[in-house]
Amino acid sequence: MDVVITYVDGNDPVWKADYQKYTNIPVMQKRFRDWGTLRYLLRGIEVNMPFIRNVYLVVSHISQVPQWADQNNLKIVLHKDIIPEEFLPTFNCNPIEMHLHRIPGLDEEYLYFNDDMYPVAESRAEDFFRDGKALIGYYRHYLASGMYKKICRNSDRLARKALGMKPSCAFARPQHICSPMFRSECELVYSLVEEEVRKTSACRTRTEENLNQYLFLDYQYYKGRLLPQVVTNKHISVALTSAAKLKKAILEPKGKMLCVNDVHLSEKRYESLRSAMLEAFEQKFPQKSRFEK
Repeated sequence: MDVVITYVDGNDPVWKADYQKYTNIPVMQKRFRDWGTLRYLLRGIEVNMPFIRNVYLVVSHISQVPQWADQNNLKIVLHKDIIPEEFLPTFNCNPIEMHLHRIPGLDEEYLYFNDDMYPVAESRAEDFFRDGKALIGYYRHYLASGMYKKICRNSDRLARKALGMKPSCAFARPQHICSPMFRSECELVYSLVEEEVRKTSACRTRTEENLNQYLFLDYQYYKGRLLPQVVTNKHISVALTSAAKLKKAILEPKGKMLCVNDVHLSEKRYESLRSAMLEAFEQKFPQKSRFEK
C-alpha cells in the first residue's frame, strides 16, 4: 500500500504571496505553522511501517518541498496535478482531500496522513486493511457543535445519499488517525456526488458548509468495505500538555499512532514545545530515511 501526506509550510514566501492575494483572512498559525517534524513522520513510516511502498507528499508549490527531501524517493505531487484549475490556488484542506485519489500511480489501498500524525510504534499492514476491507475506529454523534463536526456531519449525510440510504439525525465520525482508503471507492463516490464536491472545492478557505475526506471513509463504512476497529493511538493537544509529557508520548508510546494537534500558542510556548518534540523525535528516530538526502 501507499501513503499520502498533505503538507503546508506557512513560512514559504511563494505560498504567503498567494494567500495574501486570494484571501482576506489573516493566516491561522495553528493551521499553517511548520513544526519541523515532517522528516520524523517519514522516518516513523520507514521504521514502523515497512510494508509501505510509495510515499506521496502533496504540496501547493515546489517551493514547499523541504531542502532535505530526496525527490527520487519521496514522490512530490502538486495541487495542480490533481485539483481542477478553477479551484486553485486553495488554502482549504478539504478540497485537497477530495482529490487525493487522483494521484497518478497511486495504489488501490493507501493511507492518508495529515502531517501532525506519527507512527511511533510498529504497525502491520493488517492493522489498516484486512480481507478486502479497511479498518478504523468509528464513533456516533448527534450534536454537531463547531465547524469541524458540522463538516463531519455534511460528509456523513452525503455518503448516505450516495448509497441511497435514508437520512439520519445521527452521524458517524471516524477515529482521528491515518485514513485507510480504497482508490476505486473514492473514484466511485466522487463520480456519484461530483456536483456537491465541486461546490466545496470552490471554497478557498474552510467553511462549515464544506465536506472533508470522511466522505470517502463514511461511504466505505456504510457500503460494508470498512470495519469499525480502533487502531491504538494517542491524541495530544499542545494546549493541554507540557514539554515533558510530549517527550514521553514520543519516547514511551501507549499506542501505534500519535497525533499532536496545534492550537494558538505564545511564541515562547511554541518554541519550548517544538524544541521538546524535535529532541524526542531525534532520539527516537536518529537515522535518516530513504526520503532524505
